[in-house]
Amino acid sequence: MRSPAKEDAVRDFVGYGGTPPDPRWPGKARIALNFNLNYEAGGETSVDDGDVGSEGMLNDIGFPSYAGIRSPLAESAFEYGSRVGVWRVLAILKRFEVRASILGVVRALERNPQVVRAFIAQGHEIVSHGWHWIDYHQVDEATEREHISRAVDAVAALSAVGAVGWMTGRPGPNTRRLLALTGRGLYDRDYLGDELPFWLEVAGRPHLVIPYSYETNDNRFNENSGFNTAADFAQYMIDCFETLYEEGAISPRLMSVGLHDRLIGRPGRAPGLVRFLDHVRKRERVWICTGREIADHWLAVHPPPP
Repeated sequence: MRSPAKEDAVRDFVGYGGTPPDPRWPGKARIALNFNLNYEAGGETSVDDGDVGSEGMLNDIGFPSYAGIRSPLAESAFEYGSRVGVWRVLAILKRFEVRASILGVVRALERNPQVVRAFIAQGHEIVSHGWHWIDYHQVDEATEREHISRAVDAVAALSAVGAVGWMTGRPGPNTRRLLALTGRGLYDRDYLGDELPFWLEVAGRPHLVIPYSYETNDNRFNENSGFNTAADFAQYMIDCFETLYEEGAISPRLMSVGLHDRLIGRPGRAPGLVRFLDHVRKRERVWICTGREIADHWLAVHPPPP
C-alpha cells in the first residue's frame, strides 16, 4: 500500500510507482470497467436560478457564458439530455445489462423525479455530483460546506439509500476536506491521476479516492475537441480497453468511462457506446461495476493502512 498523504494539499508524484498492488478484482478480472453517467440538466449555471450568468461549459453548442442574461439555446442543450438523451442511454445500458454510477447534480435530480425512479429501478448507483454544477475553486468555504451538506441529505432522501460516492467535477482546494468532515461518504471521484483506487488521510481519517477520467469521456465531443463521430469515440474506448486488458494479465487496472446524456445521448453518437459495449462483452474476465462496488471491494481487500 502507498503511504497516505497527511493533508489534501500535499501532492504525491509517486503513487504506487512500478509496483502497483494486485486489485484482486472479483472473478480474477483483468480489468474493472466503471461507466459513469453525468446527470446535470437543471443543475447547471442559469440566470433563471439566480446565478450571475448562463452556462458556458459542456453545453454542446459552443456558446460562451453570458453574464446577466439567459441563454435559451444553451439551456435547451442541457434539456435535451434530460428530455431525450438520458432515456436513450438508459435503454442502451439496459440492453447490455450494465449498471452504472449516476453522477447526479441534486438540483437536476429534484427536477425530474421520473428519471430518478428509472435510475433506481435499473439498479444504478446514484453518486452525489454536488448541489449545484459549478466550479468551486473560488467559492468560499462556508458556502461549499453548506452545498455539500445539502447534497448529501438530498440524495439520501431521493434514493432512499443515500450516496456513498461523491464527484464534484470542478473541486476547489477545500472540497475533499469538507467532504471528509461530513463522515458520510465512502469515496470521491475528483481525481484524474491514477488507474487504481488509493487511500489518503484527510481530516484525520482514511479517505478512499477512486480515479475518474476526462480522457475516456464523451466530453471530448464538446466543440470538436477530440471526437467528431461515434466511430471516433468507439475506437478510442476500445484502444484504451484493449491496452488495459492486455496489461491486466499481469497488473489489473480500472477503466473509468464518463458519459453525459446530452452528449453521447445524441442519435449520431450513441452508436459509439453500443459498439464499445459490444466489443467489451466479447472479452472474458471483465468486471463491470459501480463505484460503490469498487469501494466495497477495495475496503475489503485493501483496507486503509494503520
